[in-house]
Amino acid sequence: MSTALLTDYAIALTHLYGIVHKDKVVEIYNLQNEAKMDGESIDNIVKEIPEELEDNFVEVYGDYFVAEAILEFRDFDEQLRQGRGKPYYIPAKEELLQYKDETYFEVTEQYKALKAYLAKDLFTGDDDMADLICEDIQGLCQYGFSANEVFDIFNDQGVNFKSIEQANEVLQLVMDLANNTRLWENNGHTPREIFEKYEKPHLRPLPKEPFDFKGSGDGESNVISFQSGKKVGRNDLCPCGSGKKYKKCCLGK
Repeated sequence: MSTALLTDYAIALTHLYGIVHKDKVVEIYNLQNEAKMDGESIDNIVKEIPEELEDNFVEVYGDYFVAEAILEFRDFDEQLRQGRGKPYYIPAKEELLQYKDETYFEVTEQYKALKAYLAKDLFTGDDDMADLICEDIQGLCQYGFSANEVFDIFNDQGVNFKSIEQANEVLQLVMDLANNTRLWENNGHTPREIFEKYEKPHLRPLPKEPFDFKGSGDGESNVISFQSGKKVGRNDLCPCGSGKKYKKCCLGK
């Protein structure tokens, strides 16, 4: 029974973190359970991989449990680097084990606010349609998105905004949701939690002098350019080669 529960922890923590070292699984398990487990127990799971891992889209990669989608569509080393040095979000045992279901996500106040707005102002009280749209947007928030991708979701459902103001209101609600969505690269923390708890206290005040956009005579600027990596669009063909659109195939994985 304990080994089965340890496997549940490995699955749940992988879904929450994307990548989790076997020792971290044991550490969190022992924090939340009286009957302790040792390294040998987790090593047995790593060596004799139970079918339950594969059934829940979890793979073993060296000493790590890894979400299948990372090994298929992302760079393992880069994903590991993004989480390095960041603290782990550890929910209470009952909530943590809900993450064993890969479709589970925390229904935040921001999710509820977006759903309430959509139901009232766009779908004339249709909570089911609002929930469907919100779940799609929640998925986007977990994997990175652009405004165009958000509006594609509404276009696919034939939704027309009444005005630019209404579109901006929806986009602001989506941004609030994104800032409060638990991310793999943050080891389960939301962007807001990382900023408020771990980055904001260390921020330095802005310099008195403005940024030098012209540089120092060599054509260089002292302003850093941030460029995001190329992402697969929701309506692009899925990288897995199925011939289906990404949103209809592997986006949820």
